[in-house]
This record gives sequence, C-alpha cells and structure tokens, in this order.
Amino acid sequence: MNRLDLTPTPVRPVSAADLDRDRCYQALSDRDAAWDGIFFTGVTSTGIYCRPVCRVKLPLAKNCLFFETAALAESHGFRPCLRCRPELAPARRFWSNSDAQTLVAEFAAQQLHMAIDHGRKPPTLSALATQLGVSDRHLRRMFALHWQVSPLQYLQTQRLLRAKQWLNDSPMSVAQVAQVSGFGSARSMYAAFSNHYRLSPGQLRPARTQRQVALEGDTPLGLVLHYRPPCQISGLWQFFKDRSLEGMESWRGEGPQAELRRTVRWPHGASVISGWLAVRWDSVHPWVHLRISPNLLPVLPTLVAQVRDWLDLDAQPAAIAQVLEPAFPHAMGQRLPGALDGFELAVRAILGQQITVKAARTLGQRLVHALGTPCDTPWPELNRTFPSPACLALDENAALMGRLGVVRQRQKAIQALAQAVEAGALQLHPQAPLETTIHALMALPGIGPWTAHYIAMRALRWLDAWPVQDVALQTALGVRQHPRPTQALEQLGQPWRPFRSYALMAAWQSLSSSPHTPP
Repeated sequence: MNRLDLTPTPVRPVSAADLDRDRCYQALSDRDAAWDGIFFTGVTSTGIYCRPVCRVKLPLAKNCLFFETAALAESHGFRPCLRCRPELAPARRFWSNSDAQTLVAEFAAQQLHMAIDHGRKPPTLSALATQLGVSDRHLRRMFALHWQVSPLQYLQTQRLLRAKQWLNDSPMSVAQVAQVSGFGSARSMYAAFSNHYRLSPGQLRPARTQRQVALEGDTPLGLVLHYRPPCQISGLWQFFKDRSLEGMESWRGEGPQAELRRTVRWPHGASVISGWLAVRWDSVHPWVHLRISPNLLPVLPTLVAQVRDWLDLDAQPAAIAQVLEPAFPHAMGQRLPGALDGFELAVRAILGQQITVKAARTLGQRLVHALGTPCDTPWPELNRTFPSPACLALDENAALMGRLGVVRQRQKAIQALAQAVEAGALQLHPQAPLETTIHALMALPGIGPWTAHYIAMRALRWLDAWPVQDVALQTALGVRQHPRPTQALEQLGQPWRPFRSYALMAAWQSLSSSPHTPP
C-alpha cells in the first residue's frame, strides 16, 4: 500500500492578521458571531479584551486593539471580559500553510490547545519538536515569531481560560478545577489568577453557583456552548436521527429544535462512568444547550470538549465555503458529524459495511439490547449504554453476534477491534495520531480503506477524508461510469483540500437515497 498523504493543501481561514482595523471594528460593531474566536478586541480605556459578540457599549475605535489569539491579548496586559467571557468563544482551527514555519507553529499550538481542552497533560516542546522533525530551539523561535507569544504564555492562557470557564459554569471545587485545567495544584492556580487577572478564583464564581444547586439534589448540569453561524442544523440532525439506536438514543420534538438525548459511558481513571446527556440548538442565538447527568461531573471538561467535536461547533464556515464553492454552492454552514465514543462509531461503521442505513440500524439496536449495559436516566426509553470493548472482545459474545444477524466476517472485525481498543493498542479519539491509526485499523481483519477513512473522519476528526472507493460519492459526483472512477474521484477532489470531508458530506446529502449511504 502507498503511504497515505495526509498533508492538507495550503489554506488558511481569514484571521485578524489579515484584516485591517476598519474591518475588525465593523465586525465588532455588528456583533458578528461569524468572527467569534477569530479575533479578540483589547480596549485600552478599560484594560479588558472581548469577543466580537460582546454586548457591552461599543468602545471608540481609537481605543481598540485587535488580536488574533487570547494569549496575545493577555501578553499585552489585557484581562478577559467577565460579560462575554472569551473562554466560551469557539476554538480556532489551525491549518497548514505553504510556509513550513507556519505549519510548525500552528501544529504546536493545536496540540497544546487540544490537550488542555480534553484534560490531558500537554506534550512537552521537546516531544512536539521530535514529532515535527525540528529542534526544540527552532520550534520555540517559530512559535514566538508566528503567535508573538512564547509557548509557555500560550499554554498558560489556555489553562487560565479553561479554569475560568469551569469556575463559572460548574460545581467543581477549586482543587478539581485546578486539576482539570492543567495546574499542578490549587495554590499554583491562585498564584496564576493573581498575577494575570488580579482576581482570586473565588471572585469568578457567580453568587449562586451550580455547586450549591448540585449539592441540593440530583440536578442536571446545564451549559451553553457557542458556535460560529451559519450552521446547517437540519442536515446534521437528520444524519444523527437516521442512525439513532433505540435504548441509547431518543428524540423529543421535531425539526432543528428537537432535543437529542442519549446515554454515554466515559472512562475515568481505571473505572468507567455511565450517564446521560441532552442537547438542543437554540432557536435565536448561535448556541447549543447541553444538559448532563450529575454523576458525569468528574469528566465534565473532556465530555464538553468531545460534544464540541461531535457537533463540529468549532468549524469555520467561511473558510470551508471559500474552498468548496462553487462546486457545492450550498456548503456554507456544512457541519461534519463526529462521535462521542470512537469505539462505538467504529463498531457501527463495521456493522454498516455494504448494507443500507436502515439495516445497519437494525443490527446496532439488536447489539445494544443484547449486550448493552443498563443505565438509569429520567426517560424510560433510554436505558442502556453501548457495549464496551471488553464485552465485545469475548469469544462467547462473538457467537451471540452471529445469532443477532452479524455475518462472520464482521464478527471477527468487531472482536479484533474490541481487543485492540481494550488492550490500549488502538485509540480512537481526536488526539490519536492519524496516519498510524488508519494503518492500524486497516491491519485488522475485515477493515478496508473505506471503513478506516470513515472512522478517521468522524472519530479522529480528519477533515480531509476522501474515500474514493465510495459508490455513493462516485454517483453524486458523476464519475460512476468512468473507466477508472477512483482515479477520477481523486483528481476531482484535489481543489477541495483540506476540507474534503465536508465535500463528502455535501455530496452524500445531494443524494436523496442510496443503498450505499454510510452507516
């Protein structure tokens, strides 16, 4: 097999560095949510920096400075606004550029940002430098040149903003917040807040915190997650609804404002926590309302980060549409459905190989009912979680899958997948190494390029997946009858890099129905 080419074509979304002051100020005046998280405004008369959507009185243009990142604003002495809360802005995505120095700096920033978001220990600069094939010193120099702050300043800003978010929005104790935000201790977090914001962590908690509410009873935790409009909510919701499995997923209401409820099982240290969540799109604001069961509090930060990936809330619609149009004139607002559980997604992908969505859904429901773990929720119809890797790795359960209608080849594929995940040899989350994971998937019995790429697209958040073997894609783009359809499709997709996954979704949606629609 040829080595996978996973390097995106040069493209970069519009940033504050590309904008003149007038354009930034106009976005600020319009409170344009499409620019949320793309730049931040430092107001010299107050010493505060804000998001473009902040509802405070518009400052004078002469008092505004515009920064590409929150870290850069804070390095100039500005403190985050307590009203618009910069930590809630949709995250920036970093794309490669023809400038290799830019690629080095943006990759390093992405890794630091994702580690903090997902509650993982950030990689050392030495480790990042080794991964990039450059020296530690060169990485530091390129990072400072591109972002105008040191890697340590960038990392510290991410820690502070995450801590600020959980102090304000969650019932976690200060010590818990310090831990999940990457501070070694509550003491070091207190020192950081005092030095940077001249505030104590306790001053950032609302008068009546969710901690008080949570301690009073079995009250769900409620959060509001922001995204950049526009968003094709209907298409994303229909995609999930067509694939919902009874017992672990249910819907209340119809259309874009329907609430999706589902069970989840989340790793926590050496154990697993089972609970539920419910998501609903706001009908007025670019927000998603998220409710989660109180017992999921210990994994709240990683769960919220995964929900953002699942719903593609950090997408930058303008950058995507710029690449996909005019081939896909309705691409503005296109979202890429992710996964809450990479293992679950992979099993469902295997079940759906070469059969219809309806048939794959039937097999998935049988599997959940037979091998899913009971789970308590407020809704009787929602009562099981998806089977665990340990469960599906057992030989006796492979035989049971046969009785449920799963053919032998897919039994072996699911069992091999479960054993690899259970042993820790295979990780299926957005921080997993892309090329290594794809090769590891294809080394398993019964998993070919199409399935591996589909799993990588949704579980690893690979934005440039392009499975040229896909019959539906070939049909949608009119190359099905070509003498060499895969080669024609490969050539056709080159202009859409690095957003070919979005082109793939747009092409699938253009087909009213297909026997080969993905699982």
